[in-house]
Amino acid sequence: MTYRSASIFNLALKGVQKLIPYKPGKPIDELKRELGLRKIVKLASNESPLGINPNITKAITKVLPELSRYPDGSGFNLKTALSKKLSVDIEQITLGNGSNDLLEIITRTFVNPDLEIIYSQHAFAVYPIVTQAVGATARVIPAKNYGHDLEAMLNAVNNKTRLVFIANPNNPTGTLLKPEAIKAFISALPETVLCVLDEAYFEFIADDKRADSISWLAEFPNLIITRTFSKAYGLAGLRIGYSLSSPEIADLLNRVRQPFNNNVLALVAAETALADEKYLQLAVETNNKGMKQLTTAFEFLDLKWIPSAGNFVSIDFKQPAMPIYEALLQKGVIVRPVGGIYEMPNHLRISIGTEKENQFFINSLKTSLTDI
Repeated sequence: MTYRSASIFNLALKGVQKLIPYKPGKPIDELKRELGLRKIVKLASNESPLGINPNITKAITKVLPELSRYPDGSGFNLKTALSKKLSVDIEQITLGNGSNDLLEIITRTFVNPDLEIIYSQHAFAVYPIVTQAVGATARVIPAKNYGHDLEAMLNAVNNKTRLVFIANPNNPTGTLLKPEAIKAFISALPETVLCVLDEAYFEFIADDKRADSISWLAEFPNLIITRTFSKAYGLAGLRIGYSLSSPEIADLLNRVRQPFNNNVLALVAAETALADEKYLQLAVETNNKGMKQLTTAFEFLDLKWIPSAGNFVSIDFKQPAMPIYEALLQKGVIVRPVGGIYEMPNHLRISIGTEKENQFFINSLKTSLTDI
């Protein structure tokens, strides 16, 4: 039998063909191999600098003998813990393999190639990825002071709009919207348009600036909130997050969600993390001190930055930032370039580390700026 040759690439969906794969922060081991460096400080991926909570290590150890069995596909224990902590019904919760997983599940549940998704310029890279993957049309609204222009986003809504993504705080800019502005925006949306409020960095927001977004769920049946255990809770390597919504939306999401999308270790770790307020508070305090340490240094170096409500900060070098990024790599410091899909070629995003890690970065930055 003779088969006609064909380009496998052309068999893929058009949106997939146009995708640019997400490029994560450079791994520590990779830089060690490339440059033969012993000391590496990674401040690229907005990870917790505290390391894993010792209570979580103990909890994980106890369930290791159960790894030959599938996890609880419903995540009952974790959902129960979230229900109590957040005062929501279990039926409002959907668990994901990180909040990224939920962004994809939401998109695949509600969007087809005939529909549109709205998100802001300089917003999280997963939004364009999931939009293109389902073949939908992206409506990218120009940013306002590096943040969301809610008025322009609302004006872009039409009868084809199905989803609006809002990251608050936004990644990679760290900009924060006022609660009343977000609420007014959601209230102005048609009921046929779902608002996905991405709160991956929610725990780092100062109490007096934090939106009580969960209370809005009763008022807005078209609201979905996504959160993660990757950042403030320090569980990035276990990939676990959740969404909160109406029971009707959660029911639909759970129909699309893959069985056992959360592993045994992640479920136990997240449940343990929720019970330890001291670790969470330490993470927030460490972040606040680190943010002050970095921005004080930026002032001394006469550098501009975008005020951030997350656990990272983006510096504007007023010139192409890649030479500075490369110079920092040579000194063993990994930060995050945000050109390309983020359209911020003059910026580098710096995750907040420990005091020693921050100082190592500051010292390396000083010499890098002199060397270039």
